[in-house]
Amino acid sequence: MSSKKNSDSKTSVHIGISDSSQELHFETELEADKVLALAKASLSDQTILQLTDLKERTILIPATKISYIQIGDGSELKVGFTAL
Repeated sequence: MSSKKNSDSKTSVHIGISDSSQELHFETELEADKVLALAKASLSDQTILQLTDLKERTILIPATKISYIQIGDGSELKVGFTAL
């Protein structure tokens, strides 16, 4: 039995943090609808948004520090360099 999770279904999350010029970007196995529901609940209750990325790291963001959240499909085209 393999403990490797299926990385085919992933959601890309970008979170803007107030008072910071950089955004937080990570991918999660949660569906986009679930991420949206967690974000809405956190923002309406002014609680901490807790998400887990693909590497099983827990991410905690206070709702008061969130300036925006962008949720999308994680299967975006990746561009890189390779040796010939």
